[in-house]
Formats: sequence, C-alpha cells, structure tokens
Amino acid sequence: MASIRPASVAGVFYPADPHELRASIESLLIAEPPPEVGIHPTMLIVPHAGYVYSGPVAATAYRLLRATTDVPRRVVLLGPSHFVRFTGLVSPGVEALATPLGPVQVDRELTTVAEALVGVAPEPAVHAREHSLEVQLPFLQVALGGFTTLALATGEVAPHAVADVLDETIAPSGVIGVISSDLSHYLDHATASRRDARTAEAIAGLRPDDLASEDACGRTAIQAALLLAQRRGWSCRLLALENSGDTAGSLSRVVGYGAFAIGPEI
Repeated sequence: MASIRPASVAGVFYPADPHELRASIESLLIAEPPPEVGIHPTMLIVPHAGYVYSGPVAATAYRLLRATTDVPRRVVLLGPSHFVRFTGLVSPGVEALATPLGPVQVDRELTTVAEALVGVAPEPAVHAREHSLEVQLPFLQVALGGFTTLALATGEVAPHAVADVLDETIAPSGVIGVISSDLSHYLDHATASRRDARTAEAIAGLRPDDLASEDACGRTAIQAALLLAQRRGWSCRLLALENSGDTAGSLSRVVGYGAFAIGPEI
C-alpha cells in the first residue's frame, strides 16, 4: 500500500497555500449563521467545483456540520470518477490523503468493512487525478478539525449496491456520509436553474428514480443516499441551490450546485 495520495488540484480548484486556503474556507463558513433544518445531519450532498464557483454553496452544508453538538470524527466520502471508467466502487489504497492543510488519515476500520463487500476494491489509479473527493477534504479539515475518512469513487454500479455500502459504513457512531456531486452541466443560466430546481425537488423528496444521468454527475451516490434515507425513515433538506452564473462565471454556460442535509428529524 502506498503511504499517501498527493493533492492533485491544489492551486487549481482551491488555494495551494495553507494559510490562504484556511482563511478562504473560514470566510465562507462564517459568512452566514448555520441553517435551522430540524434534522440531525447524518449525510450531506455537496458540490465539488473550484471554490470560487461552488464554495459558497458547499459552505452551507459544512457550516451546519460544524455547528452540530456531536461533531463527527469519521467521514465516508463518495464521489464520481471523472477520468477513469470502471465497475463498482474503489478506495484509494493509501494510508492518507494529502491537502495543503496536512494529511487526512484513511480510516482503516471503515475501509476494511467496505472492501469486504462485493464490488469494492482498492485502485490508486482511479483516485490519482480525481477532484470530486479531494476538494471536500480541506472543507472537512476546517469544519471538523481532525477526522479519518473512507474515500470511495463510484463507477458503473447500481445505486442499491452503493446504498448497501453506505448502510454498513455509516452505521457506527460518529460517522457521517458526504456525497460529492455537481448538478446540471453547461446549460444556459435560465435552463439550468429550471432543471436544477426540479432535481432539488426530487432529492429533497427522496425520489431517486426521478434523477436522470444529466441531472447530476454524482447521480449514483445521490440515489444511494436517498435509498438509504428511505430505508431509515430519514428526511432531506435543501440548504442552497445556485450555479456558476450566480457565483463567478458566465451566464451562457453554467454548472449547477446544490447542498442538502439528510438525517433523522429532531
């Protein structure tokens, strides 16, 4: 097992300088008070673009997480593979994941549990260039402080199989699931806003079958989270919904971003 996966998009998706990175995340986290959602956040859905684009939306979820009374110290992180096609789910096969803020230790216990399940295996090559999981790590480092993680990239795999993996790995106390996904891609602002609103309604309504492949790049993991929420009788809340035209980009070709919290009502 290789010892560490180096950061691959530092300086591109987020600042490479640790002081600048921490300051930028802190400014996003304190920009508004944490939302009142009436549920205990056990899973989050967050976007994974460059921080200048999706950071304000992602921060709404991490702001909520930071404000919980029992801050989790273990994270199951799921996101799509953008560069490598494969079947199943794959872990990075390393002991730690590097960011400019320092290494995040891989959770050995959760990784062992996951890799014992059908369709889950280590494959460092899948994770080498992948940004969908990496961009969540600095946010988690600032929001949680210390934590360990099980990082899984999703390939061609049935949502119910991913839901089974989630079910097993977020069962222990102090574990939270983080689903990394953007929404629509490269539509004009008005069209994207309409489509993303429909997608957000389906997610908040726990309707995984209403999600099409073009609605979210991380659709499989989102569907898995919704299936698990159905099994456990949990609810979902929309926290924020914007696109790159609202934050830092052109209106002619945007990417959609949504943040959601899933968990038992309180």
